[in-house]
Amino acid sequence: MSKKDKKKRTDSMEDKKKNETRQSTMQNRMENMNGQKPKTISIVISVYNEEKALHEFYREATPIFEALPWNYELIFVNDGSADASGQILAELAAADPRVRVINFSRNFGHEAAMLAGLDHSIGEGIVCMDADLQHPPECVAQIIERFEEGYEVINMVRTKNKSAGFIKNLTSSAFYKFLNKISDVKLENNASDFFALTAAQVLKTNYREKVRFLRGYVQNIGFNRTTIEYEARARVAGESKYSIRKLFKFSINTILCFSDLPLKLGIYSGIIVGFLGLL
Repeated sequence: MSKKDKKKRTDSMEDKKKNETRQSTMQNRMENMNGQKPKTISIVISVYNEEKALHEFYREATPIFEALPWNYELIFVNDGSADASGQILAELAAADPRVRVINFSRNFGHEAAMLAGLDHSIGEGIVCMDADLQHPPECVAQIIERFEEGYEVINMVRTKNKSAGFIKNLTSSAFYKFLNKISDVKLENNASDFFALTAAQVLKTNYREKVRFLRGYVQNIGFNRTTIEYEARARVAGESKYSIRKLFKFSINTILCFSDLPLKLGIYSGIIVGFLGLL
């Protein structure tokens, strides 16, 4: 083994030990702080330019989470925010040991932020949600009830979205119906990036493609699964970070992730064009 390989191996072992020490320290700190609650739930919140919403989220959600039968930790993933979100998160983490912050060097996207939160979570259960309070914090109590009933994957299905117009609600429903028609994987209509699972190790070690559709992966990993319906609130502050262009790109990537129809169409078109070229 070369000196370079030995150094890489040593660095890797040191990083692993540091990570294990960090997780052990966090677990001990939370146990001492929260008493004898049996388990911990990790709540992952993706943040991108949410300076107007963060204080309101923390103020409203914290009392709800403190009443939970499980310990909790808040993992905020700052997805390269250009506003004061990073500073606000640093202040929250300094004041509350249950708050942890992951900072991205730039905007890598919502899916990457949620995966980073999953990777750094220490809880027996994990919830992914947004910081704008469209995902009601009070639903976490229902999620824990389902976990204790033996469910391992919980899809949160949106019944109504107060901040979305008629056109957006209509196109969202149509998109899921179309995707289910062309894909072997059947997804819940109006499933969102608000989901929970205890089988997080699967997502920590698999589904690491550059182009992802995490809410689809959650519905495709198997295990004992259930759904909880919720009504999305009006956004507490800010606006949607998905432009028409981003939504279109996201839709195309999702179709490519879950259907081989585009590949088949490309192959058949090539065969037809090649045949016509021989005539």
